[in-house]
Amino acid sequence: MKITFLGHATLQIEVAGKHIIVDPFITANELAKKIDVNSIKADYILITHAHQDHILDVEQIAKNTGAKVVSNFEIVTHFEAKSIKGHPMNHGGSWNFNFGKLTYVNAVHTSSFPDGSYGGNPGGFILETTEANIYIAGDTALTMDMKLIPLQCKIDLAILPIGDNFTMGIDSAVLAANFVECDKILGVHYDTFGYIKINHQEAKEKFKKANKELILLKVGASLTI
Repeated sequence: MKITFLGHATLQIEVAGKHIIVDPFITANELAKKIDVNSIKADYILITHAHQDHILDVEQIAKNTGAKVVSNFEIVTHFEAKSIKGHPMNHGGSWNFNFGKLTYVNAVHTSSFPDGSYGGNPGGFILETTEANIYIAGDTALTMDMKLIPLQCKIDLAILPIGDNFTMGIDSAVLAANFVECDKILGVHYDTFGYIKINHQEAKEKFKKANKELILLKVGASLTI
């Protein structure tokens, strides 16, 4: 499984011969200006919630690629009204896709479209594949529900927001990593705007003290698990 960081909370996951985009927010992100949204390959687009910094480029990518949107019922319905095909899910539900098993799990946040309309409840995803299992937390506070995840499967990589203010900060993310029993963490949702800028070295040191590895990728860089 190859995971490429496209800035903010946007990821491209390559697994089982498929390309998955998570929460595409590229064209308005100054830190991702080198990423050409029109060159992105996608078979599926996973959306954790409806905020603009997670859905901005959904339509463009879906129309370029024919990718299917996977999210909660309200978000999928919103994009289906724009002639974008989708697969609706809700909390606790799982589905076996041609890239692996996906489970939609709880997140503590808000969710509304840029016009203020209802975006359903926010969520995260557990992706189980023959190559690796990952937890995509989405925008969330620390929640005790995370303790249920390792009862379901072993997580090889936890993708956690670390920017604070709108989501968990570093200290809470360390606890979240403990809750999901994962020692390798990919940080997202940081540095994009003033409210969520972090001290990279301090963040890595806090995870190291907890015997965990925090990975902070440069935009466009990848890791393989």
